[in-house]
Amino acid sequence: MEFIKKYIVALVTGFALLGALILFSLNVPNNREANLVERSVMNLFAPLLKPVAGVSGMFEKVWDGYIDLVNVRRENERLNFAIKELSSRTAAGDEALLENRRLDHLLEMKESITLPTLGVTVVGEDVSSWFHTLVIDRGSSSGLRVGMAVVAADGVVGQVVKVAAESSRVLLLTDHASGVAATIQRSRARGVVKGRGEGLCSLEFTTREEDVKVGDLVITSGIGGVYTKGLPIGEVTMVKRGQYGIFQTVTIRPRVNIAHLEEMLVILRGGNE
Repeated sequence: MEFIKKYIVALVTGFALLGALILFSLNVPNNREANLVERSVMNLFAPLLKPVAGVSGMFEKVWDGYIDLVNVRRENERLNFAIKELSSRTAAGDEALLENRRLDHLLEMKESITLPTLGVTVVGEDVSSWFHTLVIDRGSSSGLRVGMAVVAADGVVGQVVKVAAESSRVLLLTDHASGVAATIQRSRARGVVKGRGEGLCSLEFTTREEDVKVGDLVITSGIGGVYTKGLPIGEVTMVKRGQYGIFQTVTIRPRVNIAHLEEMLVILRGGNE
């Protein structure tokens, strides 16, 4: 308000002159030259119109820049969405490729087993102080029974210990309660593979005189009827013959990476009714 009161005269004069200029401009016919009064008014207002035109141009550039900025932002949002969608499709494609490779390896194991098998998928894991089991997505409705052997593409996983209608629990080879009759493939030395926990097993009841070396492959012997003969169990990583006793201590690293299991096969033989 103080600004308007202070410059009221100048503002009124300016608006009056601007109105007069507009009026003269409208009244000037196209077919004649402006008279002295009209030229005087035009010359008077010419210095004022240039800044006005400059300010108008500046606002026009600012507005155009704002519109361009909005358009760029929308384009960036569209491109970001397209990149995320493409990344999602790429990730899905990579996952499908890895799954196909795993299933190809599992199919090779399936073809090496003469008995009927059933493909299953890991849907859960139960780790306690007493037992270490995996939960699979098939049960009694698919023909599974307690005691059936479970294998993966690389070898023995364990055996079914609990069965529900649509799911089952598999006791892992590395669990302390697990035991598999086994043979050293190279020397045919026999023993029982027992779980030690922490991802390892041991070959027990192998006498000191038996030929066992680090790097030997341990396979199922077929004795006991749970596992078919010749399935890979693991590799010998340590052999220790004590000064006393009749047995030697043999440590085995399983062929199957228990922590990364996703798909497996259940051998549909034996088991408890």
